[in-house]
Amino acid sequence: MAIQQARAYQAARAGLEYGVAQVLVDKDCTFAPPPNLDGFALFTISVGCSGPATVDIPEENKTVAAGTEAKFYTITATAEYGSAGSPDYAYRELMSVVELP
Repeated sequence: MAIQQARAYQAARAGLEYGVAQVLVDKDCTFAPPPNLDGFALFTISVGCSGPATVDIPEENKTVAAGTEAKFYTITATAEYGSAGSPDYAYRELMSVVELP
């Protein structure tokens, strides 16, 4: 069971890295679902994204010019093996926040 949980963590992490890369490239949350990832064929991996949330962050008492607010995207990745209630069920969910200027 510990091995399956470790695999689920790594599968979720692969999905999370895919989501982060897509946000950095596309600068939005509209990306295709992750492709079949080598080594995780038995896992169901899903990646979600929300944002941008615009936040004004003044640094060192400086005024931030209009239109230069930081944008935050929240990426969530889940990996699941088996079905809930089965003895070999493994599930992991990871979340990351990406900031774009």
